[in-house]
Amino acid sequence: MFESMLRPGHPNFESRKQAMLATIEQLRALEARTVQKSASAKSLFDKRGQLLPRERLARLLDPGAPWLELSTMAGFGLDRSELERSVPGGGVITGIGFVSGVRTLINISDAGIDAGAIQHMGREKILRGQQIALQNRLPYLQLIESAGANLLRYQVEGFVEGGRIFANLARLSAAGLPVIAIVHGASTAGGAYMPGLSDYVIMVKGRAKAFLAGPPLLKAATGEIANDEELGGAQMHTQVSGLGEYLADDDAQAIGIARNLMQRLGWQGNVHGQANPSARSGWLPPRYPSEELIGIMPADFREPIDMREVIVRLIDDSDFLDFQPDYGPQTLVGHAAIEGYPIGIITNNGPIDTAGSNKATHFIQACCQAQIPLLYLQNTTGYMVGKASEQAGMIKHGSKMIQAVANASVPSITIHCGASFGAGNYGMCGRGFDPRFIFSWPHAKTAVMGAEQAAKTMRIVAEAGAARKGEAVDEEALQMMEQKIIDNFERQAGAFYTSARLLDDGLIDPRDTRQVLSFVLATCREEAARRLQPIQFGVARP
Repeated sequence: MFESMLRPGHPNFESRKQAMLATIEQLRALEARTVQKSASAKSLFDKRGQLLPRERLARLLDPGAPWLELSTMAGFGLDRSELERSVPGGGVITGIGFVSGVRTLINISDAGIDAGAIQHMGREKILRGQQIALQNRLPYLQLIESAGANLLRYQVEGFVEGGRIFANLARLSAAGLPVIAIVHGASTAGGAYMPGLSDYVIMVKGRAKAFLAGPPLLKAATGEIANDEELGGAQMHTQVSGLGEYLADDDAQAIGIARNLMQRLGWQGNVHGQANPSARSGWLPPRYPSEELIGIMPADFREPIDMREVIVRLIDDSDFLDFQPDYGPQTLVGHAAIEGYPIGIITNNGPIDTAGSNKATHFIQACCQAQIPLLYLQNTTGYMVGKASEQAGMIKHGSKMIQAVANASVPSITIHCGASFGAGNYGMCGRGFDPRFIFSWPHAKTAVMGAEQAAKTMRIVAEAGAARKGEAVDEEALQMMEQKIIDNFERQAGAFYTSARLLDDGLIDPRDTRQVLSFVLATCREEAARRLQPIQFGVARP
């Protein structure tokens, strides 16, 4: 066995130790220079009601958990300044830490240094962090506040190679790795694609800005005059464009949403691409009794109902994380859990419009990425109709949603709670889309359209036909036809009629819904855990 001779007390050991300590001291001093430079902007950040970048990091990370910062010396001595004044780090904070128990690659714009402008080696540092996330299958969380590229030091090769940042964001998402962005401030020009290519975007009200051309460039390029907020502010993007999913009042709330979201995605201890089964422990029952479900849904589907009233009586602790609540608000989607099982919920408070279709499509794809089962609570009169809707691309956007529903790679479970009319039955995963399980509440209605709408449609067709022939309208015959259509539709729309024809897997008491869902979710989880070896034939008895 080798016996070391170089130990404390040996003259070579002591001299080498002192040399190494001096070098380490130099390293720590340079790292401290970066921290101090960023912290020198504190008064400005305080004035704007913002947290400094490293204060954001501290709130983001799990207390007491390990944090490995990467590439702290990036760009040192390359920023055209004397070494005594060079600030290392590339204007970016990159590292691996734990967020809600999930080992995560974190990238933060150090906006306390040159307003977060992307330096040459800062770009390379971002790219290396993305490569590490891809190679080690880590979720990627970016905190964005950047003045963009430094135009005074513009280099065409930097612009071209910078495209790799966006390509990598797309590759991270395609690899099944969640990409989460918090936009604390500016994210302009090409930088707007950093949130644009993220799976989940949280924007800080009054501070976040994302646009392909800011007001000065817009005016120079087109002559159009617009302010920051109407062009690319947080409220515009969460309410109109749909770029942002969550609107936060300040930096601290935005970070809290990110931590909540990471917990919902079930990546704690994830090593097999599945949500951690141990996430089942410690769940709490709904804060509202399931008994109240029998008094929530109206017997007349035309009466409005906020489906949150149903959701909070089904899910653990009545805790629902609303996804894009201000965009396409008639379509309601979000994260929750049922007896500890993560679930993505999709439902409606009215017709599905173009924004609602896009929101649902995005959410379905994100749940597939995170391997989170989907729960459809059907309550819709269908997709929005009308000239404005058609011109906005209702068919195109509705088709995208139907594509996502049909090809979802996670278990889908459907409950007919209220109305299920027209293509809304399809877009909300009706029987024809093969959900794993599908149940109905006793008063649910299913039809190609409402009975009265069907009758009126046929009346209009009959009247138009008579007019073309120059014939008088037989009002009595039309009324009889209308009533016959209404009676036929009403007879076939009821849940007892549809369930008798196996258009669902059974009628359930609304008060039993949570128990039924827990049971079928456990069934789906067991299926995912089994690793069967398929063979090319069935087992035949000799």
